[in-house]
Amino acid sequence: MLTPLVLLVDDLRSFTDGRPAHVARTSTDGVALLGRHRAHRVDELWLDHDLGGDDTIWPVVEVLEHAAFHGRPFDVGVVVIHSANPAGAAKMAQALRRWDYPVRVASGDPAVGYRHGD
Repeated sequence: MLTPLVLLVDDLRSFTDGRPAHVARTSTDGVALLGRHRAHRVDELWLDHDLGGDDTIWPVVEVLEHAAFHGRPFDVGVVVIHSANPAGAAKMAQALRRWDYPVRVASGDPAVGYRHGD
């Protein structure tokens, strides 16, 4: 059985259960991460809104929107929005659902937690 392809874009948190995932800590790295996996099915794409300082998830969301606009959406099983920013999470969900991405808003999901010792 193949290991699911899981991508996480979050500046501080990681998966608390240690599941294998490709992680990006900035929007720039998130865009690059999507690019590296463009030709593959992404089983789970976990997105946080606020990525430290003035950085947000919006460049990543724009890549997803742009791909869908051009008729080549990313193959994503589910986009999980786990942001603690309710307004940002709602806007992200609205934008991605507009392009028919499967979205689940999971603010406060215990699957992601703060890194220790990094």
